[in-house]
Amino acid sequence: QVQLVESGGGLVQAGGSLRLSCAASGRSFSTYAMGWFRQVPGKEREFVARISSSGRNYLYYTDSVKGRFTISRDNAKNTVYLQMNNLKPEDTAVYYCAARGARGIYRGSGNNIDDYDYWGQGTQVTVSS
Repeated sequence: QVQLVESGGGLVQAGGSLRLSCAASGRSFSTYAMGWFRQVPGKEREFVARISSSGRNYLYYTDSVKGRFTISRDNAKNTVYLQMNNLKPEDTAVYYCAARGARGIYRGSGNNIDDYDYWGQGTQVTVSS
């Protein structure tokens, strides 16, 4: 099992940057593919970015963040990151990290909530205009 704890959220002006971190505890972090999602009150949680277990391939982003957000991971530190640049007010949301690949089973494409086995508690990002 994996426990995930996000950090790095906060209040930033439009055009600014934040780096979110997601620290994992438990065994075999390097076997899990990781993803970032976000949710605005009253709306469904939406996919933001994902990365393979090794971090060397299968990086994928939703269109609205391409060119502005970068997902990365450091398996030696059991941590996945989301670097967010040129932030916009519409990026305001609670950001969640998630892990998939429990028992070596990777469901779906990694772009959907149901593809993931474990979730963090979320961190708030607020972008002011």
